This record gives sequence, structure tokens and C-alpha cells, in this order.
Amino acid sequence: MAKVLMKGNEAVGKAAIEAGCRYFFGYPITPQSEVPEYLSNELPKVGGTFVQAESEVAAINMVYGAAAAGARVLTSSSSPGLALKQEGIGYISNASLPAVIINMMRGGPGLGTIQPGQADYNQSVKGGSNGDYHNVVLAPASVQEAVDMIMEGFDIADIYRIPVIVLADGLIGQMMEPVEFNYVPREGLKEKTWALRGNRTGERNVCKNLVIDPDDCEAWNHDHFKTYVEVEANEQAWEEYLMDDAEYAFVSYGTASRVVRTAIGYLRAAGYKVGMLRPKTLWPFPQKGFDKFNDQIKKYLDVEMSMGQMVPDVAYACNDKNKVVFHGRTGGNVPSVDEIVEFGKEIMGGDK
Repeated sequence: MAKVLMKGNEAVGKAAIEAGCRYFFGYPITPQSEVPEYLSNELPKVGGTFVQAESEVAAINMVYGAAAAGARVLTSSSSPGLALKQEGIGYISNASLPAVIINMMRGGPGLGTIQPGQADYNQSVKGGSNGDYHNVVLAPASVQEAVDMIMEGFDIADIYRIPVIVLADGLIGQMMEPVEFNYVPREGLKEKTWALRGNRTGERNVCKNLVIDPDDCEAWNHDHFKTYVEVEANEQAWEEYLMDDAEYAFVSYGTASRVVRTAIGYLRAAGYKVGMLRPKTLWPFPQKGFDKFNDQIKKYLDVEMSMGQMVPDVAYACNDKNKVVFHGRTGGNVPSVDEIVEFGKEIMGGDK
């Protein structure tokens, strides 16, 4: 398929349609409002349903219903909107239902700013609802990756019966880049025999959240964690950028990693042996990538558009918190190439 120039928010909407999504429930909020705007025009053309709900809470519960019926369903929002959806996301997760959820992050806390941010890392990766649970969290660094991860996200959600969050930010939603749409379904997709579709065979499908007996609830949790172990084994993803001879490694994701990539070019030109490990999955965190390079890396330079929410995961992945140093911007600010270069030089000193 030929490449087309599209804004990120519109491209992820098209990607969802290409992947077979026919239901969207959401509510407008900057900087992702073009996602529902696009889908309000395009979903009806393919026989789909678009609903602008009366609130984020209503939207996520509509997602719950459609997912329980076996549909490929999408919702999108931005930071404070995702906060409102957390209870429903927890219900969807607990009921073992597949759904794709987009968060085009903005600065926080609270209503914050409308500029891009990455301070929703803990909310998505550590779980914003109650209980022991995980969502798969994918972190695109370009519009093309956002498109690919939306498509892949629907497959992951269906295979494991788990919510998938595509954690991008306002810049990726607002920028325009050339993209192509090439959805190839994964192997392992199965008929949704568990779905609530008015089964007349006499067998009763049940979708529930409330488990009263503590032993039953504990068993319920253990069943979920069997799935999570499988996801951790199969779905870790990362990029290795100039890592073969690297003695230092930046760790960054999303928009911040784009700035880091440019800064690495200047540092390499100055003789520094530095590369980047870029997580594409924030959960499961790409432990395997760190295991591959831990012995050769002196320091990991964590760069985020937050106050360092990913630092504990990097420290755990390299098994040495003293190897991790942090540089971040927050409140909607994006780090500059110059400040990342200076940060790198400060940490690497005379090592070239």
C-alpha cells in the first residue's frame, strides 16, 4: 500500500478500522480530539458505530459492553480523561475482555496543560484501577509506529483477552508523517466462543467482575497472572540503537526518544560510545533487552517527559540503581537536543 501523509490522531483512527474495529465510544479532549472526529466520519462508512458518550465514565462502560459481546472496540482520551476511565478499565481487565485504549498524554497533574507529557507512565504501567492486574502498554515513537501498534494491539488484546493501552503523547497525535497501513492478522487468533452473543445452544456464557468468596477471588487472580506470565514471555519489545559498541545507553520512549536519537548523533560525532535502548512495550518492560547489554553498559541515562516515573523499572531491569541517572522535563515541556547532549557529556565525562 502506498504511503499517505496523515496527522497522528487521524492515522490511529484509520489503523483501527483497518484492523477490524467497528465500535468507538469516547469523549473529546485535547490533544486527541481528532481521533473521535475522524472516526465519527469514517466508521459509519464501513458499517461501524460511533458514539460520543456523555462522559468518559460512560464511554469506558460502553467499551466494556461491546468487548463482552466480542467486538473489536476502541476508545481514546488524554491524561485526565484516562483517569476518569480507570474504574472501567479495571473492570474490563478483571473480566478478561479485549479492548484497545489510546492515551495521547498531556502535562499534569490534574487537568495540567494541553502540551505533550509522559507523566501517565505509572497510571498505565502500574495500574490506575484497584486490584492486582496488568494492561499491555505499547509506546510508539512515530506516527507509523502508532499505526502499527494499534493494529497489533487488537491482536494482542484478542489473543490474551487483555486490555491494551497505546501510550503516546500529544506531539505524536498532532504531528503529520507519511504512513502506510498493512494489517496482517497474527497467528493464534481464535473464534470468541466466550462472547455474550445470545447463544442458543444451551451453553451459558457469563461475564462478571464480582467474586464474593475470598478463595475464589484469589484463584481468579492466579488465573490472570498465568496470562501475565505468558505475556511477559512473548510480548517484550524494544529497539537497539547503536548498541553494539556502546558503553553508555540512553533509555527513553515515545517523543523523548526522538530527541535522544538526534542527540546521540552529536555525541557519537564527538567520540562518545553511546547508544539507546528504547522500550516499545512499557508493560511488559523489556527485561530481555537489558539482560543482553547489562555487562557492557557503565551507566543508563533515562530521559523522560516526567519526573522519572520509568526510573525504577530501568533500575530493576539492570539490577543496579546506581547505574541509572535521570534527566526529565515536565509540565508539557519537551527536552531539547542541546540539553540532552550536555546531560550526556556530564555523565560520560572524558569517556570516549
